[in-house]
Amino acid sequence: MAKKPKSDPNYKVIAENRRARFDYAIEDDIECGVVLMGSEVKSLRNGGSNIAESYAEVKDGELWLVNSYIAPYDRAMFAHLERRRRKLLVSKRELARLWNETQRKGMTIVPIVMYFNHKGYVKLKVGIAKGKKLHDKRATEAKRDWGRQKQRLLRHGD
Repeated sequence: MAKKPKSDPNYKVIAENRRARFDYAIEDDIECGVVLMGSEVKSLRNGGSNIAESYAEVKDGELWLVNSYIAPYDRAMFAHLERRRRKLLVSKRELARLWNETQRKGMTIVPIVMYFNHKGYVKLKVGIAKGKKLHDKRATEAKRDWGRQKQRLLRHGD
């Protein structure tokens, strides 16, 4: 998760994909800009968004965010579609690297967190990830449970 810097009054997490780290083994992450309409930014400031079911894809030399939800802004003169494809802004070098990674077996691009940065721009952190199998998910959960139990034992001394 993106940590909140202490000196940034504009920094605010809009939406977080909490299942991403459970369902995927994230190898690397990249910060991208998002091309939005004015009504979408207003809606995000109100807090109506969801990136849990969304993913990113490289198509025709551009990076797109697919199936992300931004609630409609009721006072907008020109309303937006809630689940439209939104263009993500990355450098050509990062785009080429993302395309190469997704061509490998099992790799995908998942959004991790959407937030306003210190300048007030909407940013999206995407991760290059490989899907976990059921036994990998169980191992991760067992490791997390053991960590909690170990902390509990150290605290109480039982």
